[in-house]
Amino acid sequence: MTEKTAPDELLLAYASGSLDESMSLVVATHLTLSPQSRARVCDFEALGGALIEEIEPAALSGGALDAVMARLDGEDHPPVHSEPPRDGHVLPAPLRDYVGPDVDALRWKKVIRGVQEAEFPIGGGGRARLMRIESGVAVPKHSHRGTEATLVLEGAYRDATGYYDRGALQMADASLDHQPEATGGETCLCLVVTDAPIRLTGRFGRLLNPLIKYQ
Repeated sequence: MTEKTAPDELLLAYASGSLDESMSLVVATHLTLSPQSRARVCDFEALGGALIEEIEPAALSGGALDAVMARLDGEDHPPVHSEPPRDGHVLPAPLRDYVGPDVDALRWKKVIRGVQEAEFPIGGGGRARLMRIESGVAVPKHSHRGTEATLVLEGAYRDATGYYDRGALQMADASLDHQPEATGGETCLCLVVTDAPIRLTGRFGRLLNPLIKYQ
């Protein structure tokens, strides 16, 4: 597997608990497939623990513990999983908690010929969906008005930046104009999270931008 790990700033934000729910899901799912990224998160968590030990303790007001426990009970962010990179399922455990174990049971919608998506609700203001791209099919050429996180769950795709297979995470923003194409002879299954609509950049795509609100 080509190791395309999450950037350190993203892993640090995850370790510190500062990511929103949608991006936390991407990272938690990526961690089940990437030993290298799991090791980095462990390093960041250990560093955070060491820094906390050096902080001078402060007195807590009455009821502070109850307030903290209530907040923890209300958190919906995916937990850290330490399962092995492959546990017999196409969908890693953090993602199965949201969509269930059966990929084929999801409500798939055709995007273009050879491309399907199944959207599912998630907090954090972003849009989360699974995408299936048949081998040899390319999605429309596009850039981004915000951030796009794409995690490969099965199969592989290639764009101008390289090759991405199971466990690889690609972070894209407005600086990247690309056209991912599924490769390797099998359908590529990805988890995709975006926080803003994409911007079509192909020859005809530019004409469609005013008419679409696709993320």
